[in-house]
Amino acid sequence: MDLKRLDERLDELGQPAYRGRQVWEWASGGAPGYEAMTNLPLALRTALAADVPFSTLTAEAEQRSRDGTVKTLFRTHDGHPVEAVLMRYRDGRRSVCVSSQSGCPLTCTFCATGRMAFGRNLTASEILDQVLHFRRSEPVNHLVFMGMGEPFMNVDAVLDAARRLPDIGITHRRTTISTVGWLPGLERFVEEVTEPIRLALSLHAADPTVRSELMPVNDRYPLPDVLVLCRRHWERTNRRVFVEYVMLAGVNDSPAQARALAELLGREAFKVNLIPYNPTGLFDGSSRAAIAAFKAELDAARVPATVRLTRGRDIAAACGQLVAPARETRPALA
Repeated sequence: MDLKRLDERLDELGQPAYRGRQVWEWASGGAPGYEAMTNLPLALRTALAADVPFSTLTAEAEQRSRDGTVKTLFRTHDGHPVEAVLMRYRDGRRSVCVSSQSGCPLTCTFCATGRMAFGRNLTASEILDQVLHFRRSEPVNHLVFMGMGEPFMNVDAVLDAARRLPDIGITHRRTTISTVGWLPGLERFVEEVTEPIRLALSLHAADPTVRSELMPVNDRYPLPDVLVLCRRHWERTNRRVFVEYVMLAGVNDSPAQARALAELLGREAFKVNLIPYNPTGLFDGSSRAAIAAFKAELDAARVPATVRLTRGRDIAAACGQLVAPARETRPALA
């Protein structure tokens, strides 16, 4: 819900300050609506239902993967599309991938989101409502800001939302913010954030020419400058930065490129997540053999590395696949 509007309406109604906390406690705990908030007077519940929509987003369509992943398409009040994903794992993890923008203005060439029209930054409440949508169905315990958009272009709303996640059941240590290296927001995160929120860097190539071809932002904020801040984060917190590296056949997956990546990162401050490419129509994904050979080079250099388990590929819910039209007719969810 729009938490700012909630507080304003409660003030207009002459309600004490604790009423806002009560409403948030119910919402963050998975309540389906104001009617469930039994410690609020009925007249107040009725007034809030009439004046403060329970969600800032409208769930417009939903897809379910064979592996249990769920992708939901939302619309903002002004019609912008937003997608979020719930990933279920056998070990009990329930991880939500949220969007921080409608679309993304940075046009990374391997990412489907960059091909859709950019709408706007999302508010903190719009980010939280993506999580609460899934929380109303089941408990959630992990979250990644890896959906649509560059989180550090919307750093205030992202951090405001992240700081409320423990109320929903997602601790700071189980929250990860991913960036392509948007320097102004990254610097604020490194210098100002005291909570143990995890940091991930979308890197994808050690060679600056290749990285700029894949990610135009590299021309504006070169990778060496970004890595300086990432290492500062590690020095201040002793928490490694996760490096996301999507594997593109014949583009960034050779053993020589793995060795260059190992030399660039070193052994201490980073952990590499190798991501099998999820089809968006522009590249071919690396073979299993190529990914294994790439990882072997990192292992030999003693750079921590894992291969990410892909979830939701069959419903275009995997890394880099989120994309939604500006407006189309779809059945509304019940």
